[in-house]
Amino acid sequence: MDSEELTGAELVAAFAALSNPHRLRILGALADGRQYVSLLARQLGMSRPLLHMHLQKLEAAGLVTGELELSEDGKAVKYFSATHFTLRVTPQAIKAIVPTLPEPADKGEETN
Repeated sequence: MDSEELTGAELVAAFAALSNPHRLRILGALADGRQYVSLLARQLGMSRPLLHMHLQKLEAAGLVTGELELSEDGKAVKYFSATHFTLRVTPQAIKAIVPTLPEPADKGEETN
């Protein structure tokens, strides 16, 4: 993923996903390679349900990918990897994606 190839909606989703410290920690932990959910949860001191919620947001933004595999003993193990991405934001880059930004739900109010 390269910020120069993203639509406004995709850039908003990426920034929203990156705006959370837990998700930044997850990406940091995945920087050296893929990991399975249980190990990642232990390393980060996070419950698996909370980790899954954050991984879903990162995956929806295209910042991580998940892959289900069967272990030798037949158990399903979910692995996650960080995708390669480059986000370079300049005023000119923002100007270029403005036409592709989603409309706010209510034009009279700011969205978070």
